[in-house]
Amino acid sequence: MTTEIPLPDEAATQAFAARLAPHLNAGHFIALEGGLGVGKTTFARALISAMAGAAVTVPSPTFTLVQTYDGPGFPIFHFDLYRLNDPGELDELGWEETVEGLCLVEWPARAGPRLPRWRMVIALDFIPGGRTAKLEWRGEHWQSVMDAVTA
Repeated sequence: MTTEIPLPDEAATQAFAARLAPHLNAGHFIALEGGLGVGKTTFARALISAMAGAAVTVPSPTFTLVQTYDGPGFPIFHFDLYRLNDPGELDELGWEETVEGLCLVEWPARAGPRLPRWRMVIALDFIPGGRTAKLEWRGEHWQSVMDAVTA
C-alpha cells in the first residue's frame, strides 16, 4: 500500500512525524529513504522528540551510526547507515536488538537483505514548493497506523 503526503516546509515534516509518533510501537521498523538534505534527519529528530520527550537531545547518528533513546516503554533505535561498508557490520551495532523497540533507519539500502520484510518506507524527495513523503508499507499492522495518520 502507498500514499503520498506533501511537506511544504520543515515545520510540515516535523508535524507529520509528531502525528505518526503516538501510533508507533515496539517492533515497528521505518526505513527513511531519500538523498542528502531531503529531511530524513529532521523527520527522525521530530519523531524521537515526540516519543521520548521534547527535552531529549537528538544528535545525528552520522558518526556513531546508531543512537538509542528511551521511548514510551520501549527503546528507539536511530541508525544512519550512510557510512556502513557491509551489512555484516550491523551485528556490531546491535541490529538484532531492534526487534525490542522502534527502529528508524536512514540510508536503509545499505542494510541489504538485513531489512525486515514488514516495514514502512518513507521516501522523502524535493518537489516544486517543498518536499513530499511517499509512504509504502508492508504488513497489516501498518494499515491501522496509516488510517489514523492520514485521516
